[in-house]
Amino acid sequence: MLKNKKLPPIFRIIFGFISLHKTAFICSLICVLFTAFGNIAAPIVLQNVTNLITDTINHIVINGNNLALKMEFWDEILFNGCLLVGAYVISTVAGLTYSQINAVAGQKYMDDLRRELFNHMQDLPVRYFDQNDKGDIMSIYINDVDTIRQLIINSISEVEFFICTFVSVIVMMIMFSVWLFLITIVAGVAMVLATKHIGGHSSKNFLVQQVNIGKQEGYVEEMMNGLKVIKSFCHEQESIDGYHNITEIFRKTGTKANSYANILMPVLGNIGNLLYVLVAVVGTIFFVNGINNFSGMGGFSPFTVGIIVSFLPIVRQFTNAASQMANQVNTVALAAAGSRRICALFDEEPEADEGYVTLVRGRYDENGNIVECPEKEATLWAWKHPHSADQSVTYTLLQGDIRMFDVDFGYNPNKIVLHNITLYAKPGQKVAFVGATGAGKTTITNLINRFYDIADGKIRYDGININKIRKKDLRRSLGMVLQDTNLFSGTIMDNIRYGKLDATDEECIAAAKLANADSFITRLPQGYNTYLTNDGANLSQGQRQLLSIARAAVANAPVMILDEATSSIDTRTEAIVTRGMDNLMKGRTVFVIAHRLSTIQNSNVIMVLDHGHIIERGSHEDLIKLKGVYYQLYTGAFELE
Repeated sequence: MLKNKKLPPIFRIIFGFISLHKTAFICSLICVLFTAFGNIAAPIVLQNVTNLITDTINHIVINGNNLALKMEFWDEILFNGCLLVGAYVISTVAGLTYSQINAVAGQKYMDDLRRELFNHMQDLPVRYFDQNDKGDIMSIYINDVDTIRQLIINSISEVEFFICTFVSVIVMMIMFSVWLFLITIVAGVAMVLATKHIGGHSSKNFLVQQVNIGKQEGYVEEMMNGLKVIKSFCHEQESIDGYHNITEIFRKTGTKANSYANILMPVLGNIGNLLYVLVAVVGTIFFVNGINNFSGMGGFSPFTVGIIVSFLPIVRQFTNAASQMANQVNTVALAAAGSRRICALFDEEPEADEGYVTLVRGRYDENGNIVECPEKEATLWAWKHPHSADQSVTYTLLQGDIRMFDVDFGYNPNKIVLHNITLYAKPGQKVAFVGATGAGKTTITNLINRFYDIADGKIRYDGININKIRKKDLRRSLGMVLQDTNLFSGTIMDNIRYGKLDATDEECIAAAKLANADSFITRLPQGYNTYLTNDGANLSQGQRQLLSIARAAVANAPVMILDEATSSIDTRTEAIVTRGMDNLMKGRTVFVIAHRLSTIQNSNVIMVLDHGHIIERGSHEDLIKLKGVYYQLYTGAFELE
């Protein structure tokens, strides 16, 4: 939609609208031309009427009253009157038409823009959301896109109207009087200079204002998410003070932006009034002193009252058009600021994915070869390797064998947080990570998921370099249960089905039973149809965690990652959740991150991390015999931070 990065952001937005809605734009432009034509035709008719009246009066004064002349006079008046009414009717109808066309097309474009933004956001790497405030991103969808709505619906048609009017007015001025046109040009230059100076300051401050709107919404979102903490520590006043500081900055930048925008209209209006008076005075002086007029229609000829009377409405149209354009400076400046932020989001590079190996369901045929088949007939998962050389494919059985070789990684390239990590997770094994906060436990699972890419080393999945596996298929093979449950608005059934969107109700209920969640769900008044809002706030933490386990269970992924899934629940609930996780882990390769050592004692291998290094590894019994860091943790000699 906004592909041409060489153009300024606001023109990318406008050309994006034109490319998607060519018919609406052309129809609107035609209607604007008719509107401008109707407004411009009026002075021409008015000149004819004025000259007709003047000539008639002169004829009557010289020749006396004449009935034939009187009839001819009224016929001319009637004809020109009909022309004048027709011009205004055309102008009015065309104006109403283009306003409706712009309203419909503008709203459609806003819908297209928000859809494209959201689609693009889904392709951005996790790093982007870690580095940018969520409230600021939301502000782009709400506030910045709305500035584009104002631009499309109002300002574009105003600019079109101004251009049509301006060109027509210039031509008409030259046709009526070059001398008066030159006076108008001087005032026009003054208007341009005023618009450039005042509008430039306004645009600069509107950009700052849009950025501050994002900061304000980000702060409000943060305070709402942390409301319980704020009240627990009695930090209401500190929260209020912080918000007041942000709104004060917003007030100052908004005042500057709107002050400049509001100054422009009166300045241009007064220049227009001075021009109107100046043209009237100079035209009268020329008429009284018999100075010849020079026009594009008749060359040199005497000044007439009709020229002056007709030229003054043209001057008023010129100044009104300029004032209307100035009135759009506020909207255009806001749209320019909003378009920068919208295009900045569009220009964020999507998550790179060069993978070509895909995940498929399959079974063994009569010859013992893996073949793809529908879900209902499938008995296994397999990696599908396409070969471009001969257009053939081969299949590798997904077993859940994950290995890391000498892996280094840093969220910032200049600061490595994982050093020389080597591990082997054989099919069906349970691998646990233990260590203090910041030791690198979650980072390892983020690398397996390819939320981030390693700086050095290799990660192999069933012997395949994970860079060769398409990311969506890689993540499809990895079920996750996190400490933060992240339930969505919808029924309990909807939230379980989130793990597999085509799962039947029976499959979802079976997953809930596997996760030990069915018993509490059936006790709820609406059971599986209980509607959840606000991240499942009407459920306990343990119940939310059981639902996240059921969600992972219905996905039926061959490999599981459990990231401190029981760290925020009590020991009794932990026992229920642990049984659900044990059911989920059967026959799968599992990576477990846990603070509570009781949940990982049955792991095949436990790895103790410290500042990005694996300092101990082995089974629970092996590490107890070693009497190192793990032994001290287990016996309570010191605790994890």
